[in-house]
Amino acid sequence: MSERDEKAIRRVVVSALVGATIEWYDFFLYGVVAGIVFNKLYFPPGDPVVATLLAYTTFAVGFVTRPLGGLIFGHFGDRIGRKSMLIMTLMIMGVATFLIGLVPTYEQIGVAAPLLLLLLRIFQGIGLGGEWGGAVLMAYEYAPVEKRGFYASLPQIGLAIGLCMASGVVALLSSLLTDQQFLAWGWRIAFLISAAMVGVGLYIRLKVQETPEFEAIKARNEALRMPFADLIKRYPGNVLKGMGARYIDGVFFNIFAVFSIGYLTSTIKITRTQALLGVMAAALVMIFTIPYFGRLSDRLGRTRVYLWGSLITSIAAFPAFWLMTHSGGNVMLIWLAIIIPFGIFYASIYGPEAALFCDLFDAKVRYTGISFVYQFSGIFASGITPIVATALLKSGGGEPWQICLYVLFAGVVSAISAALIGSHAGATRPAVPAASRG
Repeated sequence: MSERDEKAIRRVVVSALVGATIEWYDFFLYGVVAGIVFNKLYFPPGDPVVATLLAYTTFAVGFVTRPLGGLIFGHFGDRIGRKSMLIMTLMIMGVATFLIGLVPTYEQIGVAAPLLLLLLRIFQGIGLGGEWGGAVLMAYEYAPVEKRGFYASLPQIGLAIGLCMASGVVALLSSLLTDQQFLAWGWRIAFLISAAMVGVGLYIRLKVQETPEFEAIKARNEALRMPFADLIKRYPGNVLKGMGARYIDGVFFNIFAVFSIGYLTSTIKITRTQALLGVMAAALVMIFTIPYFGRLSDRLGRTRVYLWGSLITSIAAFPAFWLMTHSGGNVMLIWLAIIIPFGIFYASIYGPEAALFCDLFDAKVRYTGISFVYQFSGIFASGITPIVATALLKSGGGEPWQICLYVLFAGVVSAISAALIGSHAGATRPAVPAASRG
């Protein structure tokens, strides 16, 4: 790779990473706050379990609308270009997040409060639905073929940094303010500062050029009129296998990054700040483990790393929750129960995931394909997980073992899906060197 090419790919990776970080910060901030603020301020007072379920329901709506965003921006990303779509998604997400910080409470405006939250969450979902696919696609299509696993994993670090920032900002505000101050106005600061971050992200993205693969498609006038129709016609099996592989990613992430915060504060009885710091520490570790497993997928094969990662990650839920419940409130043990499975094992699936999905489709439908696979599967893999976990915890009498069985089920489904992707790789995926084949 020439010095000019290296400079171009560095610019693309930085742009994708910064934008993805901002988008994930905005999206996860809602999840972090849902179980500790929105359940108290934006729904009728009464049963706290019902209020928490309602708060997580508005959280889930973001996942339901993400496929819509994926289809819209994937369609135009495959027809017009990747870069312009990424600028639009960043603006949509940033404005929605900023406005969430201004929504009055249920006590102030009644039922209009949760309805406004719901509307803005819908726009968050649409924005992120188009963001993820475009960000990883830019890095993947710019990278040398034999290093696509590594480069496509770099925007994935945005998830870890965004989660770290969301957890860290809320933890900082929680530690500096009293509970009364935090609930009254402190939590809003975390949403309002999104406006400044979006400005930085837009400045960086405007300097990035379109990917060479898409430029070649435009030059040959080969852009498809209806990318989604072509996707379903030519790649129906890959779509289904990709969604199956995605299952453990969504379930495991939302158990440990979203549900665990409410679980640790209400059931294990540690402070909100302590729970958030544990998640933040795991996210910091993930910054290094995600690219490690992305690079490993270039050497050992995408599907091999993903298959074993799915199984090991899902099994890790059992010792993790056992350690939480038997920690006696020891914060260090609880943090270990989060950091090891979430910061290390989870990265073994999230690191190679972007390239795994990109490998499934050719460039003419790739934006649409990876966006649809990732976002549509997110409805059942991610969006409903906090609701399912809350219901399973109640069903289990406050014990988490039904939750762990649910995680294991997701891991087995994803491992089987990864095996199916690998077994048909030669017939269903674009040709790549053996070193990067699953």
